[in-house]
Amino acid sequence: MSNQHKPPTISFRSSDAERKQIEARILASGMMKKDYFVRSCIYNRISVVGKKETIYPLVQTVNALYLQLLEMQKAFVGYYQNQNPDNLPTSNEITELQTNYNNMLSAIIELLEGAKYLWAGEHHETK
Repeated sequence: MSNQHKPPTISFRSSDAERKQIEARILASGMMKKDYFVRSCIYNRISVVGKKETIYPLVQTVNALYLQLLEMQKAFVGYYQNQNPDNLPTSNEITELQTNYNNMLSAIIELLEGAKYLWAGEHHETK
Protein backbone atom coordinates (compact mmCIF):
# COMPACT_ATOMS: atom_id res chain seq x y z
CA MET A 1 0.00 0.00 0.00
CA SER A 2 2.78 2.50 0.81
CA ASN A 3 4.14 2.19 -2.75
CA GLN A 4 0.86 3.32 -4.31
CA HIS A 5 0.66 6.98 -5.32
CA LYS A 6 -2.52 8.94 -4.81
CA PRO A 7 -3.54 11.60 -7.32
CA PRO A 8 -2.63 15.17 -6.33
CA THR A 9 -5.08 17.08 -4.14
CA ILE A 10 -6.55 20.43 -5.12
CA SER A 11 -7.65 22.70 -2.30
CA PHE A 12 -8.67 26.31 -1.77
CA ARG A 13 -9.83 28.62 0.97
CA SER A 14 -13.26 30.21 1.06
CA SER A 15 -15.20 32.42 3.44
CA ASP A 16 -17.97 30.91 5.55
CA ALA A 17 -20.59 32.48 3.28
CA GLU A 18 -18.92 31.10 0.14
CA ARG A 19 -18.58 27.65 1.71
CA LYS A 20 -22.27 27.63 2.62
CA GLN A 21 -23.22 28.62 -0.93
CA ILE A 22 -21.01 25.88 -2.34
CA GLU A 23 -22.41 23.30 0.07
CA ALA A 24 -25.98 24.30 -0.88
CA ARG A 25 -25.20 23.93 -4.58
CA ILE A 26 -23.59 20.53 -3.99
CA LEU A 27 -26.64 19.38 -2.02
CA ALA A 28 -28.99 20.66 -4.72
CA SER A 29 -27.00 18.93 -7.45
CA GLY A 30 -27.25 15.53 -5.76
CA MET A 31 -23.64 14.88 -6.75
CA MET A 32 -20.69 13.79 -4.67
CA LYS A 33 -18.48 16.74 -3.64
CA LYS A 34 -15.56 15.49 -5.70
CA ASP A 35 -17.65 15.18 -8.85
CA TYR A 36 -19.26 18.58 -8.29
CA PHE A 37 -15.90 20.32 -7.89
CA VAL A 38 -14.36 18.61 -10.91
CA ARG A 39 -17.31 19.43 -13.15
CA SER A 40 -17.50 22.99 -11.83
CA CYS A 41 -13.84 23.61 -12.53
CA ILE A 42 -13.93 22.09 -16.00
CA TYR A 43 -17.32 23.11 -17.37
CA ASN A 44 -18.32 26.41 -15.72
CA ARG A 45 -17.71 29.61 -17.68
CA ILE A 46 -15.24 31.91 -16.01
CA SER A 47 -14.80 35.47 -17.27
CA VAL A 48 -11.29 36.83 -16.92
CA VAL A 49 -10.27 40.38 -17.65
CA GLY A 50 -7.16 40.40 -19.82
CA LYS A 51 -4.33 42.14 -18.03
CA LYS A 52 -0.60 41.67 -17.96
CA GLU A 53 -0.68 39.51 -14.83
CA THR A 54 -3.24 37.20 -16.44
CA ILE A 55 -1.85 37.02 -19.96
CA TYR A 56 1.89 36.73 -19.25
CA PRO A 57 1.74 33.27 -17.56
CA LEU A 58 -0.36 32.00 -20.50
CA VAL A 59 2.20 33.29 -22.97
CA GLN A 60 5.00 31.64 -20.99
CA THR A 61 3.20 28.30 -20.91
CA VAL A 62 2.38 28.38 -24.62
CA ASN A 63 6.00 29.29 -25.37
CA ALA A 64 7.27 26.37 -23.28
CA LEU A 65 4.93 23.99 -25.13
CA TYR A 66 6.13 25.45 -28.44
CA LEU A 67 9.76 24.85 -27.46
CA GLN A 68 8.93 21.22 -26.60
CA LEU A 69 7.29 20.83 -29.98
CA LEU A 70 10.37 22.28 -31.71
CA GLU A 71 12.61 19.80 -29.87
CA MET A 72 10.43 16.93 -31.05
CA GLN A 73 10.52 18.29 -34.60
CA LYS A 74 14.34 18.42 -34.45
CA ALA A 75 14.41 14.82 -33.24
CA PHE A 76 12.22 13.68 -36.16
CA VAL A 77 14.26 15.67 -38.70
CA GLY A 78 17.45 14.24 -37.21
CA TYR A 79 16.00 10.75 -37.47
CA TYR A 80 15.24 11.15 -41.15
CA GLN A 81 18.67 12.64 -41.83
CA ASN A 82 20.78 10.27 -39.71
CA GLN A 83 18.42 7.29 -39.20
CA ASN A 84 19.11 7.46 -35.44
CA PRO A 85 16.03 6.17 -33.57
CA ASP A 86 17.62 6.79 -30.14
CA ASN A 87 16.73 10.49 -30.23
CA LEU A 88 13.06 10.06 -31.15
CA PRO A 89 10.48 11.10 -28.56
CA THR A 90 8.56 8.27 -26.98
CA SER A 91 4.89 7.71 -27.59
CA ASN A 92 4.21 8.77 -23.99
CA GLU A 93 6.11 12.04 -24.46
CA ILE A 94 4.15 12.81 -27.61
CA THR A 95 0.85 11.97 -25.92
CA GLU A 96 1.72 14.09 -22.88
CA LEU A 97 2.63 17.08 -25.07
CA GLN A 98 -0.58 16.64 -27.06
CA THR A 99 -2.62 16.55 -23.84
CA ASN A 100 -0.85 19.64 -22.50
CA TYR A 101 -1.46 21.50 -25.77
CA ASN A 102 -5.14 20.50 -25.85
CA ASN A 103 -5.68 21.53 -22.22
CA MET A 104 -3.89 24.87 -22.61
CA LEU A 105 -5.57 25.75 -25.90
CA SER A 106 -8.99 24.83 -24.49
CA ALA A 107 -8.35 27.04 -21.46
CA ILE A 108 -7.20 29.95 -23.64
CA ILE A 109 -10.21 29.61 -25.96
CA GLU A 110 -12.57 29.60 -22.97
CA LEU A 111 -10.87 32.68 -21.52
CA LEU A 112 -11.13 34.46 -24.86
CA GLU A 113 -14.80 33.50 -25.14
CA GLY A 114 -15.38 34.96 -21.67
CA ALA A 115 -13.47 38.11 -22.61
CA LYS A 116 -15.49 38.38 -25.83
CA TYR A 117 -18.69 38.10 -23.79
CA LEU A 118 -17.50 40.78 -21.36
CA TRP A 119 -16.32 43.05 -24.16
CA ALA A 120 -19.59 42.68 -26.05
CA GLY A 121 -21.54 43.52 -22.90
CA GLU A 122 -19.42 46.58 -22.13
CA HIS A 123 -19.45 47.67 -25.77
CA HIS A 124 -23.23 47.30 -25.96
CA GLU A 125 -23.77 49.30 -22.75
CA THR A 126 -21.71 52.25 -24.01
CA LYS A 127 -23.89 52.75 -27.12
